[in-house]
Amino acid sequence: MKKVSSIHEMQTYAMKLKQENKSIGFVPTMGYLHEGHRALIKKAREENDIVILSIFVNPLQFDSKDDLMFYPRDFNRDEAIALEDGVDYLFHPEVGEMYPTEPSVKVKVQKRTDVLCGSKRPGHFDGVATVLTKLFQIVQPDRAYFGKKDAQQVAVVDGLIRDFHFPVTLVPVETIREEDGLAKSSRNVNLLPNERKQAVALYQSLANAKDIVEAGERNPVAIKEMIKNEIKDKCDGIIDYVEIYSYPELEPIDNLKSCFIIAVAVKFTRARLIDNIILTIS
Repeated sequence: MKKVSSIHEMQTYAMKLKQENKSIGFVPTMGYLHEGHRALIKKAREENDIVILSIFVNPLQFDSKDDLMFYPRDFNRDEAIALEDGVDYLFHPEVGEMYPTEPSVKVKVQKRTDVLCGSKRPGHFDGVATVLTKLFQIVQPDRAYFGKKDAQQVAVVDGLIRDFHFPVTLVPVETIREEDGLAKSSRNVNLLPNERKQAVALYQSLANAKDIVEAGERNPVAIKEMIKNEIKDKCDGIIDYVEIYSYPELEPIDNLKSCFIIAVAVKFTRARLIDNIILTIS
């Protein structure tokens, strides 16, 4: 596994791989790798000649200095995981390498961001889209892998690739969960012991919502109320949102049809957790 910190060096490797007709699978991360990230790496390993993993805590997508400061980091551990999982290139640039000066151009996301997490984090997805635009140019991947846990990010990346005509195939990968159903996340380490036990209520409420949809419920308002009540009964966390939208357009719907997302976010003492399910009905 080659470790690369220079943009020029990474671009040089990528261009050489392209000349050799090697397919490149790209897994962009902010590090502190867990089983969810490893599932992305595994999928990329299965589908490509070369796997490139990036680890870069992107300051543009944090809305507070505290959140940026508390974001967990452990590069030595991440490096060991990347090596074990068969990553070919580990791209780990410093902030000064990615943003040597104040950017003269940033990507502005116009749609799919005024709901869910995007509504509470203005500029967050602009930061995501900006850094991914840079990374796609640097790594030149054939396929890019993202977890469905952050389904809004997947929707935004879908729009970015389509609108900017990146020659990249977006590959969404199913959410990896703990044995009790909690979605794996780098932020789970910030949960207090009692909060960790309660946090499973997010997935349980979504699973129950899926059951009532499959039983014939089509009223989004009724489903959202059911989810809110269940989370309040089982969890001390503060509900940020419980929403249902079309997917990937993320537009309001009055009656469930086609493909849609049911998404939740709950604030705990030192962590804000999100989860979702994406369903399709005829």
